[in-house]
Parts: sequence; C-alpha cells; structure tokens
Amino acid sequence: MTLKVYEYKGCGTCRKALKFLDEKKVSYEKIAIREKPPTKAELKKMLKYYDGDSKRLFNTSGGDYKELGLKDKLSTMTIDKQIELLSSNGNLVKRPFILGDGWGLVGFKEDEWKIKIS
Repeated sequence: MTLKVYEYKGCGTCRKALKFLDEKKVSYEKIAIREKPPTKAELKKMLKYYDGDSKRLFNTSGGDYKELGLKDKLSTMTIDKQIELLSSNGNLVKRPFILGDGWGLVGFKEDEWKIKIS
C-alpha cells in the first residue's frame, strides 16, 4: 500500500516529514489537507491508532481551532461531532496526517516515524 500523506505546503513540519520520506525512498501519495481533508472513515481509523484520544487529531495551535474556541468545547463534544468538524475543515487536522497499512501517525516526530518507516 502506498502511504497517504495529508499535508500543507506552507507547513514546515510537513516539509520535514516529506524530506524524511524522500530520504528513506518511501513511496507516498501527497494530498493537500486544506483542499481535501481526511475522510470520516480515515479519521475514525486514526482515532483507533491513538486509543480514542481525539485531541491528538486536532491542530491545537491553528487559527481555526482557536477561533472556534475548541479548547473549551472539545471535552463536551461527541466524537461524531469532532469527526464531522475535522472531515469538513482540513485546517483543524494536525499535520502531517499519514496513513499506512494498519497504522497511522499525526504530526512529525522523527523517532516515532523511524519505528513505523524503515
């Protein structure tokens, strides 16, 4: 399976992640996260990989997150509502958002990525 990498070209962390993949000669499909956010099914899959910790999927430092006041709202919001928000607004999704075969990662922590990508 080719990796799916949801990214934003203006994101320095995304550029580091793509450089890491290129250096490892990993094949991947690059998807513009703002134009085409992850699907609800993909978000639910990622949620399982993070043991249901939905906050890990949110770009908590992003303007949209702050503008919507999600810091105070997430704890009372249903998972379905959170998934709906994420799937409809790529700016809310922590990036890069990468899906492999039976695994996924959000954000770029090189040590974490080295474990999944050899």
